Amino acid sequence: MTDTTQQDRVLIFDTTLRDGEQSPGATMTHAEKIEIAGLLDEMGVDVIEAGFPIASEGDFAAVSEIAKLSKNSVICGLARAQFGDIDRCYEAVKHAAQPRIHTFIGTSPLHRAIPNLTMDEMAERIHETVTHARNLCDNVQWSPMDATRTELDYLYRVVEIAIKAGATTINIPDTVGYTAPRESADLIRKLLENVPGADEIVFATHCHNDLGMATANSLAAVEAGARQIECTINGLGERAGNTALEEVVMALKVRNDIMPFQTKIDSTKIMNISRRVAAVSGFAVQFNKAIVGKNAFAHESGIHQDGMLKNAETFEIMRPEDVGLTETNIVMGKHSGRAALRSKLENLGYELGDNQLKDVFVRFKELADRKKEIYDDDLIALMRTATDPESDRIVLNSMTVVCGTEGPQKAEMSLSVDGTETSTSQTGDGPVDASFNCIKALVEHTARLQLYQVHAVTEGTDAQATVSVRLEEDGRIVTGQSADTDTVVASVRAYIHALNRLLVRREKGGTDKREISYKDVVG
Repeated sequence: MTDTTQQDRVLIFDTTLRDGEQSPGATMTHAEKIEIAGLLDEMGVDVIEAGFPIASEGDFAAVSEIAKLSKNSVICGLARAQFGDIDRCYEAVKHAAQPRIHTFIGTSPLHRAIPNLTMDEMAERIHETVTHARNLCDNVQWSPMDATRTELDYLYRVVEIAIKAGATTINIPDTVGYTAPRESADLIRKLLENVPGADEIVFATHCHNDLGMATANSLAAVEAGARQIECTINGLGERAGNTALEEVVMALKVRNDIMPFQTKIDSTKIMNISRRVAAVSGFAVQFNKAIVGKNAFAHESGIHQDGMLKNAETFEIMRPEDVGLTETNIVMGKHSGRAALRSKLENLGYELGDNQLKDVFVRFKELADRKKEIYDDDLIALMRTATDPESDRIVLNSMTVVCGTEGPQKAEMSLSVDGTETSTSQTGDGPVDASFNCIKALVEHTARLQLYQVHAVTEGTDAQATVSVRLEEDGRIVTGQSADTDTVVASVRAYIHALNRLLVRREKGGTDKREISYKDVVG
């Protein structure tokens, strides 16, 4: 094993900014990527895969800046098995104190058929491209995409080639989430036993969650000898997502008795970054999500509540504090001042300048006048829309809706679009549909509504509704979110939020629109 790791040490490789952002609709702004990278760096992530530099100018700029700003983590970029990709990747990551190039090619029969390469031709390309990457950078990771469906003898062969060409980390992706834990462990074990030089490099595992076994597969691979786990915050990623960082970190911590491996992740920062990724990506965390879901530390059953009151360990295998949860619930209200709000937001992981705090305080007071009790989740929902830099091209001035048992429902709306006020009245099948029809009439666009979701943030009839909207236009997918005690108002603001983002994408044209298809991207 190389000096980069020890037998009891597991490296955490986070790909939220690359694989996670590939989720349709999860695209993050430049500023959001920088923010999330900073949080990952701060919490102790060993390797941050910051993006796919060849994919767009936006990706290149983000990876390059993250590389310059990183303090602790290795900064990695993804590259296909092409010299141009690898050169572009190195140009982006070379500014990091610890840069890494991650290059890949699909090795299974299905993926070999895409470039129409024979086994020998692909083996030669692997040798040439890994060698090229190693000549640029001492830290090179190589992945055989769809490794778990690649013929075993051929996998041995190409892994050996990559090691001899200079790869220091070999990642084994379960690209389609097909593997079971026993198979995951067996594959790592066989590679260590049968590939010359395997004991001199780090094996990594990258598992997708299509069958719900990503975390189990990753931990099984570690028990068999893998020493790097590739994962994302909240399990974000293609299709059903990836191994979730919070799950593997807490599994290693809680079950250290049977998995005696260490990570340097500060687990108390997990909840903060989970919430931020959910906010900037537009992908809400399901209530029963392990570790970070709203219900992960909630108890309703009388038996459970009685046990918790007597000894919390009866029904909780970890403490809320271990993942950064606070015990306070109702501490803010209409009499709370700016200092209290600033302190509370800092406790939730938000650091605001004076001008930002001033704007948020106004929104907080408006909310406090409508809600009797303001919870942590209310403040988090408020922050999701209060600090978005793309939220002022289209502004909602006023709206009125008429609804009831007799239709059609009607909405009247006034918007400011680039400073020009305009208004309309439209009908629809319900108040939300009528309101959306108003927006369509006032803002010219051809975007198709892909997703409309409403969630209550807290309990009660005065609870805030958090609304998520996903729009698609000409291949560009954007999401918008908003929260309000009025569900229709929240819906309209979420739609406008998404449209504002769409306008920014339009202005950038094709430069920030991914032109690399799924088949080109590692598992």
